[in-house]
Parts: sequence; structure tokens; C-alpha cells
Amino acid sequence: MSSNIGFVGLGIMGEGMAARLLSEGIAGQSAEAPLVVWNRTGSKCDALKEKFPDKFVEIKTTAKEVVEACGVTYSILSTPEASRAVFEGEDGVLAGVSDGKSIVDCATLAESDMKRMNDAVVAKGGRFLEAPVSGSKAPAHMGALIFLCAGSQDLFNEIENNGLNAMGKASHFFNTEVGYGTRAKLVVNSLMGTMMAAFGEGLALAEAVGLDGNKMVEVIGQGAIQSPVYALKGPKMLKGDHAPNFPLKHAHKDMALASDMAKAAGVEYAVMDQAEAIFRQAREDSELNLADEDFSAVFEEIKKKSA
Repeated sequence: MSSNIGFVGLGIMGEGMAARLLSEGIAGQSAEAPLVVWNRTGSKCDALKEKFPDKFVEIKTTAKEVVEACGVTYSILSTPEASRAVFEGEDGVLAGVSDGKSIVDCATLAESDMKRMNDAVVAKGGRFLEAPVSGSKAPAHMGALIFLCAGSQDLFNEIENNGLNAMGKASHFFNTEVGYGTRAKLVVNSLMGTMMAAFGEGLALAEAVGLDGNKMVEVIGQGAIQSPVYALKGPKMLKGDHAPNFPLKHAHKDMALASDMAKAAGVEYAVMDQAEAIFRQAREDSELNLADEDFSAVFEEIKKKSA
């Protein structure tokens, strides 16, 4: 079995993750052990290769070819639709799986999607690790992601300190049953979105009653409710800077999946559901056009509704 490492999907998250595998010496150290990559937009592959001229990056024309050339292939696509197309396509990830191949999927999908992918990989003799990540663009580039894993315990043990550690600051294994990683990720992202919506309303109220927004961000950062998210996003929000690190449309997707999960589990989720509704309104607002902005842009929807 090849010891090559593959990476499928070099978007906002994948670009930084793949770069960490190179910079930390996990892959691409020699022509015999390159980092093998593919992306739907081929220029992203070229850019990665140009960024690391002293490393060995091999670009394939299909996801299938990446899997065929590698023992372990990481994959992270932006949406459930993209993930399904790349996984199930004629030249997709699954088409390249054979006995002994290992797939590590780091996207945030519905639990049913992860289970379907796991079953398909295992049926062809491969191993599957569900490994959605907590973190956004900056943590991906800094190797500070948190991996929330389930599936093949053996695969997790093999890459925890030989792959995941290069891309993340922590890795958690929840269960050998696929789905538990997704459950953990949806809880985290639903809470994060709700925090952002509440923070936006708090800042909007502060400014509406004559308080200085930056001073209130400082006050919030000094008390028990302080949060790295508030400290990082607050000043940018007040300036209207919503350059995307975690696009609002992706945040809403995760919150909607979490709301569905809560309904299925019979859990009272009224606060989270209300936050999901605010994010949905922001995503669908054709006037403000916020879907591709950072998830902090929900603040703009809140201000619009407050006017």
C-alpha cells in the first residue's frame, strides 16, 4: 500500500490544511512521497505547488486518481452537494477506493451523509474516518483546528500524531460508529452561531442607546462572558469588515442541520432555532448580499431589522 498522502479540496479550509501537511514535513518531503492533490478549480493546486517550491506536490486531474495513488486521502468540500458530487462521481473519491485505502473526510455534513460514505468505503475494503473540524480559515493556516472524529479507530490512531497533529491543536475520538463526530461538530457550530447572533444584538443595542461599541467590546472582554470570538470579531463588525473566514452561508447550513438534529432528538432548542432563523434571513437577504461574507455579517441583518 502506498505511503503517499492525498488531499482533495483546496478551498478556504483545505488550502491551509494541505499547506500544514507540507510545512510540517508530513508529506511532500521527496519525489517518492509527494503530497498528491486535486481541486475542482485547478488553479488552487497550482498555487499550492508554487507556494512550496522546495516540496514535492503532485497534481492529479481527478479525485479518483488521488485516492488510487495514496494510502490515506484527506477530503474537505464546502457543501453537502459538492461533497456528494466529488465522492460519488464517476471520477470521484469512491471510484478510487480499493482494499486497504483510507479516507478521512473533514467536511461538515449531515450524519446520514457521513454514514453513507462510510458504508460505501468499507464495502470496497477501505477504511473511513469522519473528522469534521472546528475552526476557520486562520486556524487552518496555523494548525490550530480541532478534529472531531468517529469511525475507524485504527486509522485515527495511525494519523493522530502523523497528520492530524500537523493540522490541528487537538483531536478527539468519540466512537467507532460514524455520526458521532458530526453530532459534536453541529453542537459546536450551532452554539457558535447563536453566540454571534446574541453578540450582534448586544452591540446593536449598545450603539442604539448611545454607548460606544468599541468600549463595550472591551468591557465584554474583561468579564466572565469573554470569548475569543467576540474579541476577534467585535472590532471588525463595528467597522463593517466581514471578510470571510467562515462564510455565513456555511454557518447557516450547520445551524440548520443542528436544528434538525435537535428536533429528531426531541430536545428543546428554541434559542438556537431563533438564531438559525436570523442567519437564514441574513443568508437570503438579496439586498444586503451577505451569504458569502463572514458569519459575523449577521450583524448587518440585525442592524437592518433594528432600523
